[in-house]
Amino acid sequence: MSETTSKQLLHLVFGGELERLDDVQFKDIPKLDIVGIYPSYATAHAAWKAKAQSTVDNAQMRYFIVHLHRLLDPQD
Repeated sequence: MSETTSKQLLHLVFGGELERLDDVQFKDIPKLDIVGIYPSYATAHAAWKAKAQSTVDNAQMRYFIVHLHRLLDPQD
């Protein structure tokens, strides 16, 4: 299947500083870092990995990959 005919599996990469290390509660929601929306898990993972590695000195900074395609089509 070519990329033009294959189904888009959109993924959102975002992150921010957590209040505590044992919970996903952000310190300041307006300061969340929206890295981008990617057409595949592989490209999203590469972006996530780059951002996570660039913030390794801040233990409270976390980045996540959200499977947007599952929100848009729950049967996917």
